Amino acid sequence: MSNHQIHCQYFSQEDLLGAGCLDMAMAMGAAQNAMLSYARGDILFPEKIVQIFNDETQERINCLPATFKPEKICGVKWVSVFPPNPEKYGIQNLSAVIILSEIEHGFPIAFMEGTLCSNMRVGAMGGLAARHLARKDSEVIGFIGAGEQAKMHLIAMKTAVPGLKECRVAAKDATEETQFLREMEPILPGMRFVATKTDLEAAVGEADIIVTATSAQAPLLKAAWMKPGAFYSHIGGWEDEYAVAKQCDKIVCDDWDTVKHRTQTLSRMYKDGELTDADIHGNLVGLLDGSLPGRESDSERTYFNAVGLAYADVGIAHAMYLRARDAGMGQDLKIQNAMIFEHAHLKDWVRL
Repeated sequence: MSNHQIHCQYFSQEDLLGAGCLDMAMAMGAAQNAMLSYARGDILFPEKIVQIFNDETQERINCLPATFKPEKICGVKWVSVFPPNPEKYGIQNLSAVIILSEIEHGFPIAFMEGTLCSNMRVGAMGGLAARHLARKDSEVIGFIGAGEQAKMHLIAMKTAVPGLKECRVAAKDATEETQFLREMEPILPGMRFVATKTDLEAAVGEADIIVTATSAQAPLLKAAWMKPGAFYSHIGGWEDEYAVAKQCDKIVCDDWDTVKHRTQTLSRMYKDGELTDADIHGNLVGLLDGSLPGRESDSERTYFNAVGLAYADVGIAHAMYLRARDAGMGQDLKIQNAMIFEHAHLKDWVRL
């Protein structure tokens, strides 16, 4: 009898949600542990592989691996980003799957829907930054952008700063704001929601926490709208005018060396000579391990920019896998029943 069966577990997005994996505290804990583990040298994190199919629209598929040596887990996120999808086809612009393998034998243990994890990672990183850079008494959060990343960021910010009471949102179309409210009000019933009818200043002016989450490549956020003491979480590419960063007392990135070679506002400023290494307060891990101070006064303006660290996705995915597995969710996925030449009927299947 063959002992060469290989199985893994398949988890759909609904399996993960049903297991309670939309738990931002869990995701933030996993992301923090991942960052500290990487700083200790416990994570293998090779360069990602990017395949761009259209230079103009940046339609692409990325392959992002990472290995957690103490946990003996290797994972990879396979993520597609197709910016034209929403307007062209009315479908989402991002989709992802994640594969986890154990590294004792090298066999896969899980095949998972990855869009949930990917979106939660973005929110989790912003939430971790907010814990250290936002005022603890923050009550008003303002969004420019009303899509999936904005919704996930709201959950993360409410987790990180429980005192938030009011959410203001502005989008390029008022119907997007209406959808944001319709979907988020049941999740956060104690929060007051305000749709600004595409008025960006009304959304973020006087907000204690500002989030930009758009696909636009334009300086939408104006420096004059950011009050003293505000914390700004920058999610996308070019979303704010240079003066926003220039007036901030602390600028923190998930990884500045990576950010400065990309296309975010800070990247553009660096390439234009408007920002130097010395202008960056440091990386998020410094706040997490206590080697860098976070907010030091109520009047400081603070800025956080994350380019995305795939090892955090793998760390969150592993936490999700454990929770979903323990909850009995998912289904068995047979990879093979026997080695190729052990199959009794192989002679009937071979094509010569």
